[in-house]
Amino acid sequence: MRRITLIILHCSATPPSSSLSFEACRKDHIEHRGFKDIGYHYYITRDGVLHHGRPEHQVGAHCKNHNRHSIGICYEGGIDENGKPADTRTPEQLATWYTLLTVLQHRYPKALIVRHRDLNPQKECPGF
Repeated sequence: MRRITLIILHCSATPPSSSLSFEACRKDHIEHRGFKDIGYHYYITRDGVLHHGRPEHQVGAHCKNHNRHSIGICYEGGIDENGKPADTRTPEQLATWYTLLTVLQHRYPKALIVRHRDLNPQKECPGF
């Protein structure tokens, strides 16, 4: 069992006029990044559907130097039409987001919830 110390929040850097489905994100990670699967443990699409990526017992591929001890959550969105960081989470995503975070906080009570950019200041992820 992995020791989880971080829950890391991400965005897909997708503007509101575009879509990046769970399967499209998974395909990108496998075909273009060379990962064995999607890098995130959870992915939330704009309709609020929670998609399960890598199982929690597997190390993710979402935040360099922090994957071994973290859970990665990504939401579809995170930038505006000009490519600038923006909180584009829909009401449906927010509901799913908070429910998932509540579950994970109970499962990993000592884990800190952080944004990707808190660990890598060159990133603007997750857009809020």
